[in-house]
Amino acid sequence: QVQLVESGGGLVQHGGSLRLSCVASGIIFSTSDMGWYRQAPGKQRELVATVTYGRTTNYAETVKGRFTISRDNAKNTVYLQMNSLKPEDTAVYYCNARYPTQWGTQNDWGQGTQVTVSS
Repeated sequence: QVQLVESGGGLVQHGGSLRLSCVASGIIFSTSDMGWYRQAPGKQRELVATVTYGRTTNYAETVKGRFTISRDNAKNTVYLQMNSLKPEDTAVYYCNARYPTQWGTQNDWGQGTQVTVSS
């Protein structure tokens, strides 16, 4: 059974930092593309950052230069380092795993972790 367990969310002041972690199990982590998405109240879920199994990264324009995604294949963990946080970064942050199966590409999600940035 696939499990993606996020941690590291919380309340932080404007300009502060947080580091999110997502530990994966039940997948072949080293060949999975991993990502972080977020959803603010009343808004659609949006991409924050992704890292492929080959370690190519991609960022939303709104977080470029402030957030860094990384992965540790030995720990089956993907991280999101968030610096210079702004109130508009407030959202539930979700971990995503994307990988091929015999039936096609599979997407799995974690339960989410709340990030709140106070002004």
